[in-house]
Amino acid sequence: MPSNDPLHGLTLEAILTRLVEEYGWAELGYRIRINCFLSDPTIKSSLKFLRKTPWARQKVEALYLDTFWE
Repeated sequence: MPSNDPLHGLTLEAILTRLVEEYGWAELGYRIRINCFLSDPTIKSSLKFLRKTPWARQKVEALYLDTFWE
C-alpha cells in the first residue's frame, strides 16, 4: 500500500541538502530562524541539531513541502 506521506523515503539529509541548494544558507536562516543555519552552517552540524530538536525539524519539513510539493 503506497504511503500518503510526501516525505516518505526521503532522509532528513536529502531534504536539507535540497533546501540549501534551492535557497542557500543565508535565505534558509532567514526563513527558519535557527542558529545552525545562521552561524557557520554545515549539513553535518545542522543535521545533528535537527535530529535532536523536533520543532525545528518540523519547520524544515514544512518548508520543503511548501517549496517542492504541489
